[in-house]
Amino acid sequence: MRWDELMDRAGGVCEFCGAADGLASVDVTVEDQVLLCPACRGERDVPDAHWRCLEGAAWSGEASVQVAVWRKLAEIDEVWATEAREGMMMEPDVAARAADTGSGDVVHLDSNGMRLDHGDTVVLIKDLPVKGAGFTAKRGTAVRGISLVPDNAGHIEGRVEGQRIVILTEFVKRK
Repeated sequence: MRWDELMDRAGGVCEFCGAADGLASVDVTVEDQVLLCPACRGERDVPDAHWRCLEGAAWSGEASVQVAVWRKLAEIDEVWATEAREGMMMEPDVAARAADTGSGDVVHLDSNGMRLDHGDTVVLIKDLPVKGAGFTAKRGTAVRGISLVPDNAGHIEGRVEGQRIVILTEFVKRK
């Protein structure tokens, strides 16, 4: 989509939070782009409350925005985010685009050989020291709303103790 078309569609503001400064086009899928501010692109630290803007953005009539919001909500380990994501109303083709991680033939399996999907909840099966974060993720910790690493079947991403970390699939089981 051309820049001027994207600006017209978005009304010249971030399609998540409505900010008007520092806007840039972000590719969500091959066919979907959204207009986001630096905070919503993850270029700035923002308070967790900032992401509550997604509750309103989820009602956008634009399929591209719906796909982007659905995926971003999956990364947020909060009850409100899970409820907002589950409550989203999307056409079946839009929901399929949102759920498609583009991972092709890469299949992520847990320690028991069960398939892992984007947004699943997993449980750690052993204590894992988190490099660079100064804590140990304890056995039995639930990691909600995981993201799959597209080019590596042995890695997933999730939030533990407020930190987004990469976890080896051999150390998790699907809940």
